[in-house]
Amino acid sequence: MANPKRTWLDGPQIPGEHDDPFAPGKWPGEKLGLPEAGPGSLASVARRAGGVTIDWIMCWILAMTFVRFTDILGSTPTVTLIFWIILGILGGWLFAGTPGHKLLGMGVARTDVGGARVGFWRAVARTLLTSFILPAAMVDSDGRGLHDRATGTAVIRG
Repeated sequence: MANPKRTWLDGPQIPGEHDDPFAPGKWPGEKLGLPEAGPGSLASVARRAGGVTIDWIMCWILAMTFVRFTDILGSTPTVTLIFWIILGILGGWLFAGTPGHKLLGMGVARTDVGGARVGFWRAVARTLLTSFILPAAMVDSDGRGLHDRATGTAVIRG
């Protein structure tokens, strides 16, 4: 039975229009079962970018210091990336977040199992995908980067 309130200006009614799994929720993270605001809610893109910036600056300062004594790993940009990858893997695996995440009140959590640790291999995959920049810059309808979606994780507020 057709809806009498619809007119030809509304266009065709698309099957599954209201239960589309790719449609955005009422707030970022709703479909993941995360609260709208406060602890446990999805962190904003700006906050996550701030965390990455803090981590990168820390690694850059350490790399400049390291390169002053030896160039065994290469120049400052290469050593910065190496340190940043190590920081991302160890931080995600052992502490559920990097120093940048923690300073801005965030952490990394699994979306498939509540309360479970991210784990070593997820931390490795997440960090390596983040290092390619593009997956982190592209977000889904929940606001998660593609690297988080691929590894079944989310950056949440602490």
